[in-house]
Amino acid sequence: MLQIKNLSITHKKDLRPLLDHFTFSLNSGDKAVIISEEGNGKSTLLKLIYDSRLVDSYVEYTGEILTQGTLMGYLPQEFPPEYKEQTIYTYCTSIPAFSDRNPGELAAIAARLRLPKDIFYSDQLSGTLSGGEKVKLQIAGLQMCQPDIYLLDEPSNDIDIETLEWLEQFINTCGKPVLYVSHDETLIEHTANVIIHLEQIMRKTQPRHTIVRMPYREYISNREASFLRQEQQAQNERREYRKKMERFRQIEQKVESQQNNISRQDPFTAKLLKKKMKAVKAQEHRFEREKENMTEMPDAEKAIFVKITPETRIPNGKIVLDCQKERLMIEGRLLASPIFLRITGPEKIGIVGRNGAGKTTLLKQIAEELLARPDLKAAYMPQDYEELLNLEQNPVDFLSSRGDKEERTTIRTYLGSMRYTADEMSHAIRELSGGQKAKLLFLKMSLDGCNVLILDEPTRNFSPLSGPVIRQVLKEYPGAIISISHDRKYLEEVVDTTYELTEQGLVKRN
Repeated sequence: MLQIKNLSITHKKDLRPLLDHFTFSLNSGDKAVIISEEGNGKSTLLKLIYDSRLVDSYVEYTGEILTQGTLMGYLPQEFPPEYKEQTIYTYCTSIPAFSDRNPGELAAIAARLRLPKDIFYSDQLSGTLSGGEKVKLQIAGLQMCQPDIYLLDEPSNDIDIETLEWLEQFINTCGKPVLYVSHDETLIEHTANVIIHLEQIMRKTQPRHTIVRMPYREYISNREASFLRQEQQAQNERREYRKKMERFRQIEQKVESQQNNISRQDPFTAKLLKKKMKAVKAQEHRFEREKENMTEMPDAEKAIFVKITPETRIPNGKIVLDCQKERLMIEGRLLASPIFLRITGPEKIGIVGRNGAGKTTLLKQIAEELLARPDLKAAYMPQDYEELLNLEQNPVDFLSSRGDKEERTTIRTYLGSMRYTADEMSHAIRELSGGQKAKLLFLKMSLDGCNVLILDEPTRNFSPLSGPVIRQVLKEYPGAIISISHDRKYLEEVVDTTYELTEQGLVKRN
């Protein structure tokens, strides 16, 4: 159905290779996930497979992608910006198969995704939908087309937990091959039977890929065990080699000393020593060959490193938020009533709820209040990073407040710890991946020493490899966290209390 042969991808701007001689076949029944650290080319690979015109402006590639007339359905990571100011109906009419589906079929698709049955004919502007509703609308469009292969770029972004569970079931039972990118470890654990792992090793100068046909947890466990075995074997071989070389040097020095001290009147002994030294040199060549054949030390892509300063601590008894709203509304529409939320000290709360319930609207109102408080140092990470990012700046300029050489050097060090290359530090922010943009906002909150974090889907663009690091940092964070999330591992590992936003207000879930 889909065959890729010897595909190599190189970034045009810094000539960094993203993929080297990648060969892969997507077969019937495959549910293949592409995993990697942020910025390693996951989305680029997916776009290239679907339509090379989507990546022609920034990468060069060689190799073959054979689809043999296969109809591919592609879900991009972001909703098409050209349709944000258009109605939902206008967006739907851009889907070729929309006019081929009768009202009953469209209503059934809407029902499966928990969307209003007449949503596809709505004159509501697409841009006013919640993040999760936009994802659902695009998935509905794919189902109208009934493709032979699904290519999904972060399909779990922003969708509620109930829809996440539907998505898992859909991937597992749709009867079509699925190739997808996701940060959601739970989704990957429940669906993937093929793992494609893209890495950048040797200080992000050399790409490496691994393809295995096994569940995600089994792959991670096997990988860690394999690396440990290889590392132990490599260390043992090097330890034995050092011992051998130490004994060899002692013998070599002894023979050299004897040669230097031999009398010219004893040519017979001199001849014996010369012969012995020749044997010693031959042994040295054998040791050199042995060194060349030693097991290599495993070279894994380094995980990101994040550190939040202890100044972010907040006193246990301090009232961070005392929210009492009679109603929550947007554009004259009542979303929930009433809203009560009290947060004291370094409490970490998570807000869940169906898409369109008003979670982001509520969080923005909370952020507006707390950012204005002089007794708190709050930071807000929106769902749409571009609300805070100047896309024409580079990462160093964005993080710099003073602009002096010392500050910029410190910033580069921190960016390096987040696995930015020197070239990426000078790229315009618009050229960065969603995950790299997320790391940039995360790093700014860390550098600013904030004691209250207001986070809208904080883990949504972090890879499943970075996710555990981010969760651990937020778990240990000594300040308060007010967040929206549908990341089940985040809710389980980081959050103290989870609230569900319903029409009747916030309901405590645990």
